[in-house]
Amino acid sequence: MRLHVADHPLITHKLTVLRDQRTSSPVFRQLTEELVTLLAYEATRNVRVAPIEIQTPVTTTTGVRIDEPRPLVVPILRAGLGMLEGMVKLIPTAEVGFLGMVRDHETLEPSTYAERLPDDLSDRQCFVLDPMLATGGSLGAAIEFLFQRGAQDVTAICILGAPEGVAAIEKQVDGRDVTLVLGALDERLNEKGYIVPGLGDAGDRLYGTV
Repeated sequence: MRLHVADHPLITHKLTVLRDQRTSSPVFRQLTEELVTLLAYEATRNVRVAPIEIQTPVTTTTGVRIDEPRPLVVPILRAGLGMLEGMVKLIPTAEVGFLGMVRDHETLEPSTYAERLPDDLSDRQCFVLDPMLATGGSLGAAIEFLFQRGAQDVTAICILGAPEGVAAIEKQVDGRDVTLVLGALDERLNEKGYIVPGLGDAGDRLYGTV
């Protein structure tokens, strides 16, 4: 597994505002979108492209276009939805699938309650969106789900991660082509499975508690 932790003053600044409990939901959503776009530049570094010949106002030249099959972006519901717009702004030709996963607050174990994905993901580059990598349960289950459908190349983008979650994903995906991109790697998990210092529950801060 390849791990990339962003080290950029703009990302750190936006994360600081995101962490602040006084930050309102509208500002939180806007910052999340901006952060994902910044992180996506790194996450898409190895996106597959194909050469294409074009005509400029001056001459003919060769450039590149996103190759087929198109990349698949998979937000984990519900919090991952807050990251989707920032990702598709960068790759507007990508297709979008959805995975609904919920974590039991007692056992911390994830379960899948909904999915909207192609049956065959062979040769597809998949980008999973999940704001918080805490225990690694939900993200690990999502990555496993994609590999079971035939995916061969999975990149996960998280705003924050905990060392425990990173270790869990690394252990689970051993030998597979997985890249993990984080906005920041925080200190630890607390006894309730929340990232410390973290930013609280990303879904609640994005959409409220309903």
